[in-house]
Amino acid sequence: MKRSLAAWMACCLMALNSVWGQSSSWTADNGNGTYTNPLFYDEFSDPDIIRVDDTFYLVGTTMHCNPGLAVLTSKDLVNWDFCSYAFDRIDIDDPRFRLEDGKEAYGQGIWAPCIRYHDGKFHIFSNINGIGMQVYVSDNPKGPWKHYNMGGSIHDVSVLFDNGKIYAVYGYDEVHCIEIKPDFSGYVEGSDRCIIPRGNAMGEGHHIYKIDGRYYLISADYAPMGRMMCARADKLEGPYETRVISCRETLGTAHATWASDIPMDGKMPEKGQWRLKTYKPQADNMGCATLHQGGIVQLENGDWWGFSMLDFLAVGRTTCLSPVTWKDGWPYFGLENNLGRSPRTWTKPQVDAKVVSHAPYVRSDDFDNKSLLPVWQWNHLPDDRQWALKNGKLRLHTLPAKDLYWARNTLTQRGIGPVSIATVVLDPSHLKEGDIAGLGLLNIPYEWVGITVRNKQILLSYYDLGTDTTLEQPWDKSPIYLRVTGDFEHEWAQFSFSKDGVNYQDIGEKLVVPYQTKIFQGARYALFAFNQQHREGGYAEFDDFTVEEPLADRSKNIPFGKTVSLTNIGNQQRMQANPRKMIYSVPDWAKEYNTPDCFFKILDRGNGKVVLQAMNGTGYVTVAGLGLSGDVRLSAEETEDCLFMWQDMLHGQCMLLSLKTNRYLGLDPASGEAYAADWAGTSASRLNGTVFQWEQAPY
Repeated sequence: MKRSLAAWMACCLMALNSVWGQSSSWTADNGNGTYTNPLFYDEFSDPDIIRVDDTFYLVGTTMHCNPGLAVLTSKDLVNWDFCSYAFDRIDIDDPRFRLEDGKEAYGQGIWAPCIRYHDGKFHIFSNINGIGMQVYVSDNPKGPWKHYNMGGSIHDVSVLFDNGKIYAVYGYDEVHCIEIKPDFSGYVEGSDRCIIPRGNAMGEGHHIYKIDGRYYLISADYAPMGRMMCARADKLEGPYETRVISCRETLGTAHATWASDIPMDGKMPEKGQWRLKTYKPQADNMGCATLHQGGIVQLENGDWWGFSMLDFLAVGRTTCLSPVTWKDGWPYFGLENNLGRSPRTWTKPQVDAKVVSHAPYVRSDDFDNKSLLPVWQWNHLPDDRQWALKNGKLRLHTLPAKDLYWARNTLTQRGIGPVSIATVVLDPSHLKEGDIAGLGLLNIPYEWVGITVRNKQILLSYYDLGTDTTLEQPWDKSPIYLRVTGDFEHEWAQFSFSKDGVNYQDIGEKLVVPYQTKIFQGARYALFAFNQQHREGGYAEFDDFTVEEPLADRSKNIPFGKTVSLTNIGNQQRMQANPRKMIYSVPDWAKEYNTPDCFFKILDRGNGKVVLQAMNGTGYVTVAGLGLSGDVRLSAEETEDCLFMWQDMLHGQCMLLSLKTNRYLGLDPASGEAYAADWAGTSASRLNGTVFQWEQAPY
């Protein structure tokens, strides 16, 4: 349809960003030969990756959303493209998936898939709680996919094609293996057996591989704190020995605010009968929210890389990429001399393909196409007779529902961090008595802003389930611009509205956006229309859905060529080039605080590498010996020992990874010691002495 001036200007800006090589949506590729985790700043949980020739394929959990089981493809493990969904509509006849008979499938849809390539065919194995194993098979990763419902009760499964047979590995702590029938009609009777007894520190979410004739099984244990385990054996049936291959890694991301009293198998909260209660763990108490649940994949050149998920607060669980270092026959996540920890920024995998930095999805949609963009998913199964793309708009007919959780034909896409702004235009002129339509944030709790028709009045309405707050004011039949701004990194959202798409007015309070295991997903943007008077009503029309990401372009986050101060946020003191040719820290009352002693020029050495030149003439920051406290020195000449990999932590925060020790520059904030380069990584709070706030010098 004819675009508004604002939409036209947004499109022009997107085009210019493309020309300049800047990203309008988050991508891990830094454009300088490095990448920064996460791969996506929106939810992609329970990842599994395979390589077929020179192409990688990634699949992850989609639970109660349709289409489901997204398959992404990549040439370099960093830049990904949407490939297909294994199904457009989940092929299970169950009222839970249709939000019928008071039943729902929130967080209980299709989980933890395993993707495999065998004998010229792609296979995806995944379970549905209470229904069993589902298998999707295709000659082409773009589909179509043939569906088999195997049944059974195994979950978080990994599959191995071995010696003409198909094995599935599953279970928590006690690990089992069962043989699958080759026609996917079920399991071979009597084949289920325990291969790793309890008490060997194994978890769940398994990924099984056969490498050079030896069997490797990687799993995630969430108790008492998340970590990744690896078991290996010379025979599939064991015996296995086990090792921890990744632990304590948070990438400087704290545990989410938790919505209390919402059990995984509990009922959905109801309007007027529930109030949000939240719990925020102590800053460094991560529980199972650390880097966990993933596996490994080999490049054509023989290098190995690890993939796993990490909880990124309100956006949910998303995927991270880690270099793998083999030591004594074990695939450790991390670098030599720093095994078990993963860098936030590192050199991209070495592949032959030349890939331009890009995001996997187009998120903004003007609804002018004949089909929805792949980024969209329906909350549960939609009634496909009651929605349409018509005249350049999305039309949602209102169906009976008591609230947003039970509204069919709610169209969603994942909230993307760290910060994003979702805006849509709603035409309410065809709504009828009892209809409600608008833009929501689907989570526990949910919130929305939109239009209500009640007693023949058209009302601008806002509702927050967490506080049971309703705000309303008169409106007319003219279109309304609805907006939600989400700072998902800091767990808040703010709704607003506008008459002209330029001047926006906030409505309601700034909201906390928590996480919980009932829906078990991050917050989602939601376009909805339903009727609260137990009948089918009119319809709502949506247009020009846009997503803006103010922090997506990170091209200026490293202050190349600039002179900066580096304040350690653990002790709030500036790093100092001490005349003794060592690196100290000084408080803001020290006479050196605002002198060249505390300013460093950041020299670009390519591929994300930097050298720090002290502005007081003492030389270049270098690492001597093992990088112990006092081994961070100042040398007159620049050498290889001066190289650091800059770790962008956003908001002017960073870490400095020594390329000599593969450990971080830091100090114990409580000790008053000199700087070292022997720190494994940051804590979740970022207060352990390894994270800096940089500021450009005033001269």
